[in-house]
Amino acid sequence: MKTMILNTRSTTPNALADTPQTPTETPFTPQEVVDQLRAIRTRIADVTPLTSAQREAVRGLSRMVTNEILQASIGAIDSAQLVSQAVGQQPEDVRALYDESNRWNQAEGELRTLLNGIAGANLIRRQRLALIIKQAYGVSAALANDPAHAELVSQVAELKRLKRLARGKKKPAPQTPPQAQTK
Repeated sequence: MKTMILNTRSTTPNALADTPQTPTETPFTPQEVVDQLRAIRTRIADVTPLTSAQREAVRGLSRMVTNEILQASIGAIDSAQLVSQAVGQQPEDVRALYDESNRWNQAEGELRTLLNGIAGANLIRRQRLALIIKQAYGVSAALANDPAHAELVSQVAELKRLKRLARGKKKPAPQTPPQAQTK
């Protein structure tokens, strides 16, 4: 299996390059990010977690919201007071809701980009850990063969055992009934 080391420093410009950075700012720690996200979540009025079934039901209905249909509907609400009363909305309120939805789409995209960036960086950290573990095992196993490093024998044996457990137990081959001999 070929191991690839990912480049963690990119020279390609991105959205962060457009944001002025103060050189004295220290990067957030993971706990600081969690604390900040929780603080933001408490200040957002409509954070509504949905189940998968609820999300699909809402998504199915919201697919019908195109700009053309929305504008025509607002026109109908605006043209007849009876329509406005029936739906319980004024045209300006519907426009404001549509505008708010678009602005939250932008916020959602930024959060998704942030999440993908954090997930990617964490994946690289896990890859680094895997390489360190692989190197530590290889060096330890080689040194354990030398009597001068006998203290490593038990650690190498434990690492072997743990690696075997991590891979999972192999399933026994399916047993086929013996075939009848033909004469």
